[in-house]
Formats: sequence, structure tokens, C-alpha cells
Amino acid sequence: MLIAHISDTHIAGKNKNAYGVVPTAANLELCVANINQLAPNPDLVLVTGDITCNGLLEESKRAAAILRKLRSPYYIVPGNHDDRSTLLSAFGQNACPVENNTFIHYVIEGYDIRLIALDTSSPGQSGGEICETRLSWLEEQLSLKKDKATILFMHHPPAKCRVLETDKDTFIGVGKLGDLIKKHQNIKRILCGHIHMSAHLEWYGTVISVAPSMGLEIVLDLTLKRPSEFTMEAPAYQLHYLTPENNLVSHLITVKDKDGPYRFKEYPESMGLH
Repeated sequence: MLIAHISDTHIAGKNKNAYGVVPTAANLELCVANINQLAPNPDLVLVTGDITCNGLLEESKRAAAILRKLRSPYYIVPGNHDDRSTLLSAFGQNACPVENNTFIHYVIEGYDIRLIALDTSSPGQSGGEICETRLSWLEEQLSLKKDKATILFMHHPPAKCRVLETDKDTFIGVGKLGDLIKKHQNIKRILCGHIHMSAHLEWYGTVISVAPSMGLEIVLDLTLKRPSEFTMEAPAYQLHYLTPENNLVSHLITVKDKDGPYRFKEYPESMGLH
């Protein structure tokens, strides 16, 4: 099974760039084209929030128009920059197969891995939240198939990654979420976004894997003293591959013009290095 993981697309309105300078829509177009040419093609694509810049309907519609070019089915969850109602209006049931409009959470069945979408957004709050309602829903879903390999995907990483976006922001209910995760050894990954850089860390018996953004990269400051800054980089996404041995391998794919590829065997001086 192959899963492509996109996050933090931050699509602005028509003919606009994110924060006035980052061409996130064009970058997302490049990512979609890159994913479409993969062999094999991904079984599905996950988009883990901050799909829009300001939660506006025109932004959601612009993002949806680009993502509909994917050859694979795709699914979304909201981030702190999104508005649930505009996402549901623009994307519909195919990308948001929710039962009601309260939270965008749902389960994707029929694959080698079971996927659970979790809505960690809270209006007016930059940090994450999992309230008792969402926690109870997740507990119920996890109890249904305890032996099935499972991935959770959400916007906010539920652990501190030594960046302002996790260490200074709060994640309400994170302790209870961790206690629940610890009870289920079948959870292979928690896929997230929010921090605008690729990261991986162990957490309560599983691995959190964070995808980068559409070229809007946060400057890493391990001191947590500098104000949050960003640079413009090539867009990137993650690929998660379930091997025949039932191991989940994660790769970072950067979408940019490359010089190559070159074959090692055509360059004798490289012998012994590969």
C-alpha cells in the first residue's frame, strides 16, 4: 500500500499568494503533477490541514479544484487556518465522508491499513484540541478493529517538536489522547502537519510523522527564542509505503528541478561508495 501525505497547502484567493509572497497554489499544482506520475500510483492521498490561508470559501474552492486533478482518491482534515463549513461545502463527501457537520472525523476502510481522520482544530485557536466528544469517538473506532494496522491523520502534532508551533501552542486533551494511543499497539503512524517542516518522533508506542508544507518552510530555532519566521522552499510531501513484511517506510519527496539522475556504474570513481 502506498500513501501520499500533503500538508499545509495554505491556498489563498484567486491570483493571490500566501502571505503575499509564497506561490502555494502553483506549488500544490507541482505536487499533484508529481504524485500523478508516481509508479505505482498511490492508493490514496491524505491532506492534513491548513488547506486554506483564511478559511474562506473561495480559498477552499481553489484548493479543491487543484486537488481534484489527483488520479488517486484523496481525503482531508481541517487545520487551524481552515473553516469546517467552507471545507465541507467545497470538497463534499468524497474527500470529507463525515456523518455530521460538528467535526471532520471519519474512518477509511477497505485498504491494507485502516485510516482514521481526526479533527484537532478549534475555532480561534492555533493549537490543537481533542475534547471528550472526539476522544470518545476515537476510542470507539479503535476498539472495533484492534488487530488491524491503523494510521491516524490529523493536523496538529500531539507532541512537542521543539518548535514554537508545538512547544508554545497548547494541545488541549493531549494527555488523554496519549493514554488512549498507548493501549493500541496496532497504530503504525500518526500523520500530521502544522509545523511546516518534516519531522519524526516516537510517542506513546507509535511514531508521529510530520509532513512539510507547500514551500512555506518554518525556520528551525531550537532555542525557541526567535520569532516565528519562514523561508520559501521547493514544495514537498511524504510517501508512506507498507512493505510485504508489514513495515511502514516513510520517504520525503521534494518537488524541484534536478540535475540527473546519474547511474553510479557509469562513473568508475564512485565505485565503493554505493
